[in-house]
Amino acid sequence: MTRYILSRLLSLVLVIIAVSMITFSMMLAVPGGPFDETNQPLPPAAKANILRKYGLDQPVWVQYAKYMGNALQFDFGIPYSQPTTTVAELIKKTWKITAQVGLMTLLVAFGLGIPLGIVAAYNQNSWIDTSVTFMAMLGFIMPSFVLGTLSILFFSVYLDWLPLGGWGETGCLVDRYFCADWIMPVTAYALAPLAIIARYTRSSVIDYLNSDFVRTARAKGLGERTVMLRHVLRNALIPMVTVMGPIIPDLMTGSIFIESIFRIPGLGKYFVTSTFNRDYPMVMATVLLIALLWGLVYLLTDITYTRLDPRVRLGAKEGH
Repeated sequence: MTRYILSRLLSLVLVIIAVSMITFSMMLAVPGGPFDETNQPLPPAAKANILRKYGLDQPVWVQYAKYMGNALQFDFGIPYSQPTTTVAELIKKTWKITAQVGLMTLLVAFGLGIPLGIVAAYNQNSWIDTSVTFMAMLGFIMPSFVLGTLSILFFSVYLDWLPLGGWGETGCLVDRYFCADWIMPVTAYALAPLAIIARYTRSSVIDYLNSDFVRTARAKGLGERTVMLRHVLRNALIPMVTVMGPIIPDLMTGSIFIESIFRIPGLGKYFVTSTFNRDYPMVMATVLLIALLWGLVYLLTDITYTRLDPRVRLGAKEGH
């Protein structure tokens, strides 16, 4: 296990290096730049001084080497759009909000998706199963920004029950443990992952409910709760982990649609803004963070397999 984890971490480092090289090359290959004269007319001398200040007058490989050398020391530079702060400070500030949105969304998606999938599986082909399946299909076909916009029109404009947007600013109770402006963005953001989790939970539980070893456990006189926890859920979680794993980094890195519609100053919104503004340090740092999160989640997913199913042996050679 230790050797496997170390090899995966080494592979993750190589992946991050490859991602950084591709991202850096693509950024500089796109026409224009952060100080393009078509957007910001500058005298030649002033533009040359700015390019020299940020090292943009040097060859691409020199810029990349310097950036990665500083990144190894957790120095990701200064964002061009906000020179009064650093990229690390800006990411810390914005990702804190994005992580909060993501964690709440995960709690709603997993907290409701798994029970709904189990209930639908135990009531297969009933009105309960049909209702859960319909909700899952609705979550697949309705984009989050559509649901967010409809929520604002109905609950904020027509009914005036909830604030139009913001994060942790309106209707907060008990030292911001609950705020009214959290309800609509979290609900809109959670619908799609909730639908995915409910659908795959239902399919996986149905497969194991009809298996021979579950019928044998029931024939031995085991209670339905014991059968569910020891035999059905334990085995059903294995294929579900494959689907649920990638949902976590996806939610934790933010949604430009949700953060823009509800005016949430999170990482997703800043990432897209930085891309349009050619803010190279901010784009690079965000891409590296996303790549690191995806790599770590896939590693944790593989390790989780071994905990759920002892028959799985990571890194084992064929025939051993």
